[in-house]
Amino acid sequence: MKRRRRTGISRKGRFKEQPATQEVQEVDAFGQINYNAAGLDIGDAEIYAAVPEGRDNDCVRVFKTFTEDLHLLADWLQHCCVTTVAMESTGIYWLPIYEILEARGFEVYLVNARHIKNVSGKKTDIEDCQWIQQLHTYGLLSTSFRPPEEICALRSLVRHRANLITMCSTQVQHMQKALQLMNLKLTNVISDITGLTGMRIIRDIVRGQRDAHQLAAHRDERCAKSEKEIRKSLEGNYKPEHVFALKQALQAYDFYQQQISDCDVEIEKFYQTIEPQIDIKAHPLPESQRKRRRPKGNEPCFNLRQHLYQLSGVDLTQIEGVNVLNAQAILSEIGTDMSKWPSVKHFTSWLGLCPNNQITGGKVMQRQTQKNNNRAARALRLAAQGISTSKGALGGYYRRQRARLGPAQAITAIAHKLARIIYAMLRNRTPYCEPPSGYYEEQARQRAVKNLERKAKQLGFHLIAQTA
Repeated sequence: MKRRRRTGISRKGRFKEQPATQEVQEVDAFGQINYNAAGLDIGDAEIYAAVPEGRDNDCVRVFKTFTEDLHLLADWLQHCCVTTVAMESTGIYWLPIYEILEARGFEVYLVNARHIKNVSGKKTDIEDCQWIQQLHTYGLLSTSFRPPEEICALRSLVRHRANLITMCSTQVQHMQKALQLMNLKLTNVISDITGLTGMRIIRDIVRGQRDAHQLAAHRDERCAKSEKEIRKSLEGNYKPEHVFALKQALQAYDFYQQQISDCDVEIEKFYQTIEPQIDIKAHPLPESQRKRRRPKGNEPCFNLRQHLYQLSGVDLTQIEGVNVLNAQAILSEIGTDMSKWPSVKHFTSWLGLCPNNQITGGKVMQRQTQKNNNRAARALRLAAQGISTSKGALGGYYRRQRARLGPAQAITAIAHKLARIIYAMLRNRTPYCEPPSGYYEEQARQRAVKNLERKAKQLGFHLIAQTA
């Protein structure tokens, strides 16, 4: 027997009256909002600009991307009485014209390309700039977030430093490959070949030393493996071509390490030029919960934690799992002014750490987070990975979410919670107050009890707690 498919039409052909289950929004007719709007379609060699009709003989003009032509474009827009300009984000080609127009007093909108996708049909550069100008005239475009100029300069330095670290790690992989080709199993007895023991041995190999006993004598006293085990791992086939590759990788590694040190000096100089948000004498830096004698990993040698505290007015490293490099990456991407986002929900949505619900027919068809390349979200996920073995409240929350959702979604859930904490700290300028251990588990228990009481009341029962 076939089941009749449920539709909104009765058997008599009449529509059933069904109330709307979702909130009804008022839809206003389109009206021109930005009368003095212009649209730019930016490429590597040419820029197509469209202005409202009647402002000049030609409402669309094309300009070259040389600096002189960019200033001519700004002069033409001022001649056409344009006050606001919308441009499509195309690689990094938009950056010079953005800075020039902003310095000339224009209100510049940097728009996501997905938000201005044209209708199907023929696509030309002239049609694109006119379409952008038309959408901007009716106020249908929203600008992308861009932090203040000083934060943008800091962001460029921090991103450059991250690229240097990536290139340096590539040379470490090349050194490991050269050692494996010579059957030197140094990675089996040393956890990090860039440590004291590993670098001493590699530099001695490059100088021409082949005696395993003398190479193993470079073992540091803190090394877990014995000198005998290290000596066995250094008995291999020292072919000249592999030793040469090891030498080149070592030289490149030293070069990038020097580049990273120079970048740290430049970043420290830049921090000294930024006006501090807090007086370090009146409000001293809180004591760190992580006490180390020297920087760990790729951390800079200067007091980065104090500079970040003066920049933001709060100490983000007090949050469980957030180190100085995570805090620097987050602040360099989002800045310190949280008024750009009306609420914490807008902030987590911009980061791409909240569910992207796709609802149709009253049913949620998709819940996954929206994919993006947000560097601040990436730093929050890295911080969340360090909470997995923590004994604090966030560590217990992560383990409960991992058992319920899986490791990947649990990392996203922890990153979302860290984003909410950082938003509250920067918005209210309040220090981080760590919740007691088991805090989130107790909240989950209270929610479960309320749900049980509600269900029991619906079924006509009364829930009584069991006494000890």
